[in-house]
Amino acid sequence: MKTATIHQTKTHLSRMLKEIQGGETIVILNGSTPVAQLTAIEPSPVRRPKVGTRPSLPVHYAADAFEPLTEDQLGEWGL
Repeated sequence: MKTATIHQTKTHLSRMLKEIQGGETIVILNGSTPVAQLTAIEPSPVRRPKVGTRPSLPVHYAADAFEPLTEDQLGEWGL
C-alpha cells in the first residue's frame, strides 16, 4: 500500500489513478495523518448503450393493430 500527501495527490492524480486501476491502494496523508484511501471499484455490469445504437430488436406488430375495433369487439370490452 502506497502513501501520498495531498500535494502529491493533486499533482500526480492521473498517474495515481492508473496505478489504482492496476490494483494498487493509495492512502492520502494530511501531514503524517491518514485521511483517505483510494482503491479501485468494480465496474458496473449494466452499461448504457452508445448513442446511435439500438438497445433491442425492433418491435413488430400485426398489420391491423391500429385498425378501429368492430361493434362486436367493443361489446366484448364492455364499451
